[in-house]
Parts: sequence; C-alpha cells; structure tokens
Amino acid sequence: MGVAAPVRMMSGDAVPSRPALTTYSEDEQMLIDNVAAFGREVLAPKVMEMDATSKLDPEVLKQLFANGLMGIEIPAEYGGAGMTFTQSCLAIEEIAKVDPAVAVCVDIQNTLNNTIIRKYGSEELKKTWLPKLATDTLASFCLSEAGSGSDAFAMKTTATKKGDNYVINGTKMWISNSAEAGVFVVFANADPKKGYKGITAFVVPRDTKGLVIGKKEDKLGIRASSTCEVTFNDVEVPATNVLGSVGIGYKIAIESLNEGRIGIAAQMLGLAQGAFNNALPYIHQRKQFGQPLANFQGMQFQYADAATSIESARLLVLNAARLKDSGQPFMKQAAMAKLVASRVAEDVASNAIEWMGGNGFVRGFAEKMLRDSKIGSIYEGTSNLQLQTIAKAIQKDFQ
Repeated sequence: MGVAAPVRMMSGDAVPSRPALTTYSEDEQMLIDNVAAFGREVLAPKVMEMDATSKLDPEVLKQLFANGLMGIEIPAEYGGAGMTFTQSCLAIEEIAKVDPAVAVCVDIQNTLNNTIIRKYGSEELKKTWLPKLATDTLASFCLSEAGSGSDAFAMKTTATKKGDNYVINGTKMWISNSAEAGVFVVFANADPKKGYKGITAFVVPRDTKGLVIGKKEDKLGIRASSTCEVTFNDVEVPATNVLGSVGIGYKIAIESLNEGRIGIAAQMLGLAQGAFNNALPYIHQRKQFGQPLANFQGMQFQYADAATSIESARLLVLNAARLKDSGQPFMKQAAMAKLVASRVAEDVASNAIEWMGGNGFVRGFAEKMLRDSKIGSIYEGTSNLQLQTIAKAIQKDFQ
C-alpha cells in the first residue's frame, strides 16, 4: 500500500503489535505491517485532536482511500484491492490499536456497505459505486430507527412505488459515517402489510433531494466517527437502485450484520491490544519501592491475564473470519467473537488505567480507549443479543 517507513507513535509502540503464536500468510503479514505503519505515521498524530473536536480529519479519510483501506474486498476490476474478509478484519484490528473511531469507519465501509453493493447490486450499480467506494466516497448504513434498535425490523421508514421510482419517507437514528458519506444504503419497507418481508434495501446518493443529515450526536466515545440522524422527506430514487430485489432487505441486513459483527469484534480486539501496548511500557518504567511496577507479582498476574484474554479474543475473531472466507457457517462464531472481544476491550482498557494510576485517569490515550470500549457491547447487536444468538445455535445443535 506504499506507506512510508514506520515512525514511533507513543510508548505502546515498544510492545510487539502481534503475538508470536498467531500465524498469518505472507500477504496478511504484509498488510498488517503496512497498516501498522499507516497508524503510526498518519493516524497517531491526529487521534487526540479528532477526539476533542469530535471530527474525522479530512486528511485521514483521504489517506485511508489512498492506501487502499476503504476497498479491501472490492475486486480489482472495480478499483479495489481484491483481498479477503479476513484481511479486512486484520486491517480494522490494526487501525483500532491507534484509534477505534477510525477503525469503525473502515469497518462499516468494508464489511457492510461495500459487501452489500458487491453482492446485491446490479452490474450498473456496481460499476457506478464500487470504484468510488474504493477510491474517494464514504458510504453509510441506514438501518436503525428511534423505535427499532435491537428490534431492527420494527422500522417505520417506507418506500412507496411511484411509476419507475420509489419514494422513501422516514427517519434513521445513530447512523455512522453519515456526516461524511457520499452514498447511503437505506432499508425501508416497500410493503408494510407483509411486515419484515416487505423490507427492501436501496442505494441513495447523498445529493438526492429530500435527504437531510441531522444533528451529530455528542458521544461518550469513538467521537471522530460521525453519528447523525438521517431523514428522508419524499426521497425519490429509481427502482434500479434496489439492491437484490424487493422484499429481501431483511435477508441482506441479517447477512451483513453477521459479517459486520466480526468486524466490530476486530475493532474491539485492536482496542484492547492498543490499550495494553500503551500501558505496558509505563509499568516497566514507573518505579515504586525501588523496582518497576511490572515486577510486582500482583501486577504480573494482571497483565498476564489481560494478554491471555486478548489472545483468546484474537483466535475467536480469526476463526470466525476464516470460516466466513471458506464459505462455512459462522453466525455463532461471529456472535462469540463480538461478545468476548467487547468484554475484553472494556476490561483491558479499564485495567490499563489502573496500572497507570493518575497518569491513566487524566485525559489522554488511555482514558480515550476506555470511553471508546463501551460501544462494543451496544452497536451491531448488544451483548444480550449475541448471547441469545449463541444459545439458539446451541439449542439447534441438540434438536
């Protein structure tokens, strides 16, 4: 991807970014090294400013595209990198070590929007949008509403047929990437009488009349990732902008969210590793009672336990991603990966602050990572929903 030689990021840079026990192919290792260099050189200097201003730096977004990180799985014929889903997850993990807010931007682009258009778009839609998504256009995934969060299919947004077009009306809430997006994948019900079987997915360009980006949410964490209300007031799009066919939007949403959960798990995994990497040099340098904090057995047990939890989460994420790439069922494994990785992220980020004492409690990288970690148990399926998914899969195995 042509990034420059790595430069130092912060104290956590002294800790190996990858555990020796995890093996990768040559292409995967090259990707990891390039993305790590991107994180240190391009991203790290801007992390805290983006968090403070709650705004994604335009130059960061430009460089994400320039380095091929926004079209990882898009085929080369459409201008993408033509890589695998696992490689998308590896890139997301590596970016999240530096800034989970930017990582979720990359995740949503690659594991949700690009995949949906690549799999369900007509050839015309693919030729129109995939080259843009790979090179310069951010996309946004519009599913959640005020009354349909975990119960996503209780949506009220409608799409009414009008000749060769559809007219979309409704409001979406908590929509990531929406402030910067140039195109939206929108879920609306084209036949409410059929319930969830009327839900249909549409491609809606940002400049379509009646599409309004509302207020940006002032969030606890991942603040550089924009989250806005998106309203559709008589938004008219051609029927050719339907993804797949009318009425299969629920199928598209379920499929994409199952994949997206692995991406979020990768984000949380990277967050945990980043918090760990940042804290470890401190406790090796900080001395109390004549020796480094890291030498005390009570501290050793804590960071050994954290490292083990991180590696466990990594193996769950890689297993789910590789199952997906090999065409095998992965829904249960995706739920397990997201559940565990989100728990590990919150635990490790919290412990890292304790290890650093007052230096961890003040505003800074360690404190930011703890704030960022909380969203992992909420979006793209709460932890309770992941547990429910896992339980149902276990029940099915015993029937």
